[in-house]
Amino acid sequence: MTDQTPLTRPGGPEQHGTPRKAATAAWVGSALEYYDFFIYGSAAALIFPHVFFDESDPATATLQSLATFGVAYAARPVGAVILGHIGDKSGRKKIMLFTLMLMGVATFLIGCLPGREQIGGLAPALLVFLRVLQGLSAAGEQASAGSMTLEHAPANRRGYFSSFTLSGTQFGQIIATLVFLPIAALPDEQLYSWGWRIPFWLSAVVTVLGYYIRRTVRETPVFTEAVASGTVEKMPLAVLLRDHWADVLRVMCAAVIATVSTVFTVWALNYATSDEVGLDKSVMLWVSIAANTVALAALPLWAALSDRIGRKPVFLIGSIGSPLMMFAYLGAIASGSYPLIFLTGILTFGVVYSAANGIWPALYGEMFSARVRMSGMAIGTQVGFAVAGFAVASAAGIASPEGWLGLQGATGVGIFTAVLCAVSSIAVATARETHRVPTKELGAKQGGPARRDAPTKAGA
Repeated sequence: MTDQTPLTRPGGPEQHGTPRKAATAAWVGSALEYYDFFIYGSAAALIFPHVFFDESDPATATLQSLATFGVAYAARPVGAVILGHIGDKSGRKKIMLFTLMLMGVATFLIGCLPGREQIGGLAPALLVFLRVLQGLSAAGEQASAGSMTLEHAPANRRGYFSSFTLSGTQFGQIIATLVFLPIAALPDEQLYSWGWRIPFWLSAVVTVLGYYIRRTVRETPVFTEAVASGTVEKMPLAVLLRDHWADVLRVMCAAVIATVSTVFTVWALNYATSDEVGLDKSVMLWVSIAANTVALAALPLWAALSDRIGRKPVFLIGSIGSPLMMFAYLGAIASGSYPLIFLTGILTFGVVYSAANGIWPALYGEMFSARVRMSGMAIGTQVGFAVAGFAVASAAGIASPEGWLGLQGATGVGIFTAVLCAVSSIAVATARETHRVPTKELGAKQGGPARRDAPTKAGA
């Protein structure tokens, strides 16, 4: 039976507004932080091949630029181990504040970097270093925000409340794209000298706003009570690998569904605006804005549906439907029909992909007990996201004249995306359904008692 006990905090009255406050803090913070992360993706597709890499070989410069986008994803598993461990020992709130500050500083400094013409090979090296810092920050962001909202939420609405973390991420992408619209319209000389830097400098404002909002949210009842009872794990990673290793692997495989996002937002943008296709940069940026705007509405709706019918069926709608729609979207780009591009882009990313994207914070978080939840979510997702990050460079290789792994062109990119989505679908199909499991029993062996989690009144 679904647990619907009102949320309380230790030693205090019921805090009926706390789930909404936690969801709001996660939403706003994720929007502001992922604004920073996504402006890099737009710049890697449109700007950095000209500024930081050798323009005498445009194809290689593009491939190298897109590879730097993936570098952050390589750093994310390392950050996940460190930040997940700290989050399970010291609390979710501290990580939420730290990741925001680290992302803001790294992004601002990217906007200050001199180009290849000024300092030669040191320019791309510094770019990669700062991109690594962005990756370390992102590693802890969604795991801490997702854990915060899930642990504050009523048990029968965990999917809905935790989806706000992803809604914030989508809104961050909308802001990033809107900022790039006037920048992309600048003459090339101004665009490649100073214009591209403005979105990165604006991260200073983003960081201050995000810090102000996040510092007001309370730590979760789960972690607060664990501290009070002395049951916080000294070595969360050891407990995670001992008791939850299968679910860590499952989340790793499921998280490669993020390939749909990286291919759609970065590679497809580069492909559409390349000399081969020649579509307008501004129009393609508006496609991203339209798709993300629709996703803002779709994400909580899919998540609310998962609270009723289960996480698995909703996720599988997204993981099976997304690669089918990706073929349609890439075909629309190849046709050059803007109405068709908008229609398939909105359906692919705004509607179908949102089914998986909106519920993964609940689906993944519910696989783990409270004492290792952040570690499990961070490590599992960031390894999967690393695959998705480098999928951009892999797509660029597949689309090259030589092809890659026997695949070639936009059709090859579609097949590549479909294979990774199949891995994600299989991983989720084998998972336990958890939408009706009481919060305090999450992470327990099926049919057995809960593990040695700290007692909690959040859904207890």
